[in-house]
Amino acid sequence: MPTAVPPLLTMMNELLSEISVSSTSSQWDTGNRQIIDKLASWLNTLGFRCEVIPLTKQPHKANLIATLGSGPGGLVLSGHTDTVPFNEERWDMNPLGLTEQDNKLFGLGATDMKGFFPIAIEAAKAFLDKPLKQPLMILATADEESSMDGARELAAQGAPKARFAVIGEPTDLKPIRMHKGIMMNAITVEGRAGHSSDPSLGNNAMEAMHLVMVDLLAFRAELQQRYNNPLFTVAVPTLNLGCIHGGDNPNRICGQCELHFDLRALPGMDNNDVIHQITQRITPLAKQLKVNISLRSLITPLTPFEQSADSVLVKAAEQLTGHSSESAAFATEAPFLQQLGMETIVMGPGSIDQAHQPNEYMALNQVQPAVDLLQRLIGQFCL
Repeated sequence: MPTAVPPLLTMMNELLSEISVSSTSSQWDTGNRQIIDKLASWLNTLGFRCEVIPLTKQPHKANLIATLGSGPGGLVLSGHTDTVPFNEERWDMNPLGLTEQDNKLFGLGATDMKGFFPIAIEAAKAFLDKPLKQPLMILATADEESSMDGARELAAQGAPKARFAVIGEPTDLKPIRMHKGIMMNAITVEGRAGHSSDPSLGNNAMEAMHLVMVDLLAFRAELQQRYNNPLFTVAVPTLNLGCIHGGDNPNRICGQCELHFDLRALPGMDNNDVIHQITQRITPLAKQLKVNISLRSLITPLTPFEQSADSVLVKAAEQLTGHSSESAAFATEAPFLQQLGMETIVMGPGSIDQAHQPNEYMALNQVQPAVDLLQRLIGQFCL
């Protein structure tokens, strides 16, 4: 084995030691090129063909497609290289690096999800001298935790091409074949400010927003009557009124008010149709209340994801793990890999319950089972 590729836990420590935060706030946002270059170096040493693809509008960030073998099909092991922002003072250990303690592997990104890459590389090592009938690919993406622009660009570019994809997000090694979509939107009401002693001097945007919120909650109830999927823990689509801002002083009629909300659609629902329905509801409200009401997206919406229960990959994962496929409450890059024509599941070591919080960790006893599981998948779909 080439000496340039470190042992699994050393690889994990090196990846966790590099900051690769993605955030909608420029205060936190960083690049991921150190992670990508490190992965490419290791995989090149192992004989993979590596393509580093900078993001069009953010060249300090990049995706990596590493390929072993050739052919029209194959298996993709996919993960994202970025993490959420972090508060170092809330950690009991250094978040930037690996700390092994109490049979747990602590560090920012240990489970979500830099820790997946050393496991995937360790699994691949068993196949370096074997004649692959279909290629094995390791895919590393940028910006999953914010814009998902890395996966969006790959889907637009039409690469990578394979038949199957496993996204190693933390699922306790249980196969996930569906999750909800997500959209985040802002509704802005423009009224007219004036002295609060005489309501006729203005048109209160906050009072108008109150009626908008009532209508949104009525729309939520309608959606939840129309759509239900018992395979989800929360079986209905959700709409959350997240934050609201309006006005500037108690003795002034509120001239502007803005509401931010998110909506998580079930598989089978169409994000564009939902937005159209909301627009159709607020347009007559604006006319009735004599205010301007506008709707805009805060992020590019993510479509719901569902892989057929009878797909070859789902059946194989269920057989190998002994677990029936499930749904997840969190969103992933799965819709984009599915757009590329791949049967896709989400399945990896660690628990989502440990993600996005101080003292994030992966249970040590999941590492070797994860390596073994990936090796069985590689053997089934690449040999």
